[in-house]
Amino acid sequence: MMENMIIAPTRIEPARIEGEIDFGLAEAALSLAQAAGRLGAGLPPATLAQVAAMIRVMNSYYSNRIEGNNTRPREIEAALAGTFDEDPRRRALQQEGAAHVRLQAEIDRRAAMGVLEDPSSPDFIRWLHREFYRDVDSSALVIREGDSGKEGRIVMVPGEWREGDVEVGDHVPPPHDRLPAFMEYFHTRFRQDRLHGQVAKILAVATAHHRMNYIHPFYDGNGRVSRLMSHAMAHQAGIGTGGLWSVSRGLARGIAGGVPGREEYKEMMRLADRIRQGDRDGRGNLSLQALTRFAVWFLGTCRDQVAFMGGLLDFAGMGERLARYAAARDFRAGGAELLRAVLIRGRVERGDVAAVLGVAPRTARAVIKELTDDGILGSETPRSALELRFPSQTHEMLFPRLFEG
Repeated sequence: MMENMIIAPTRIEPARIEGEIDFGLAEAALSLAQAAGRLGAGLPPATLAQVAAMIRVMNSYYSNRIEGNNTRPREIEAALAGTFDEDPRRRALQQEGAAHVRLQAEIDRRAAMGVLEDPSSPDFIRWLHREFYRDVDSSALVIREGDSGKEGRIVMVPGEWREGDVEVGDHVPPPHDRLPAFMEYFHTRFRQDRLHGQVAKILAVATAHHRMNYIHPFYDGNGRVSRLMSHAMAHQAGIGTGGLWSVSRGLARGIAGGVPGREEYKEMMRLADRIRQGDRDGRGNLSLQALTRFAVWFLGTCRDQVAFMGGLLDFAGMGERLARYAAARDFRAGGAELLRAVLIRGRVERGDVAAVLGVAPRTARAVIKELTDDGILGSETPRSALELRFPSQTHEMLFPRLFEG
């Protein structure tokens, strides 16, 4: 049991980077905001909505890969369509992937409607956890089977703080009986109505991400929940851009990318666990210098991802890749032209396709069928307007390097 002197909620201080903020750090926050504000400019809203739907699959893929779950995008898509692997382990991984997509879609919807709750509130964080594990098989909730029968058996309850103490590597999170106090204090420090100015809100996305994991309020799922919370906080900070970029891809790949980049997230999280290093290292229990370095790194990964997606969402580049996709799939005459028309307009009514292509209605219907059968075009109903879709077979050509590793 921890000593009383180390279980006060102020143990997470410094929770935020406040006061006289380093110029470079403030500049990094504003640069991220400016880049996010330009993301997707020139593409119609309907197309951007479908890109955001694909990004949710990508975010799920990378967030779960960080946890050692290597479910592929096509498996996540199958789960979203209600098709699961017969193997119980693969099915459980698919369920987690689908849950992440479903939750992020709900966060995006609430943000767009202006009804997104404060992401730092205990109720919201518990809701994220409860919804993430809502549909998983009960076996996935068993944290420890115990040595004999039910003795020592630990079963996680979705949406409930852990009821026992844990160790995470070298880090010992607060004891379970102090979790309500810690999470209330966490909310006090990160609640949106006390973050004044965009720079403060953007910096809070970074530091809240670490401090929630430092508290480690659940037996399992803390990393996934913290990344979903960060996604929601990005919306509140004005850098969410409708879900057009991924926090999780940045954290999974780091700034270096490749094999070295995969270790950056864990290394930087451990760094931010460091206790204060002398009188010049802030006034809290933890190191302000380490937290600042973590924030610089975190915002750097976010800026990289916004820049990466900015390159992919360039209108001219998207048009060229759609033309190459049409050629590679050997679509009939008119297929590439219809894809370009949908890219430009966002939506094309089925009844207008013949006029757009300058062909007979029968030919237009054949072109529509080929592209909708492929999955590159789709619609809300069998008769409604055609929109671009980005299923897994399109990723390699239309969004190169998006799902690396």
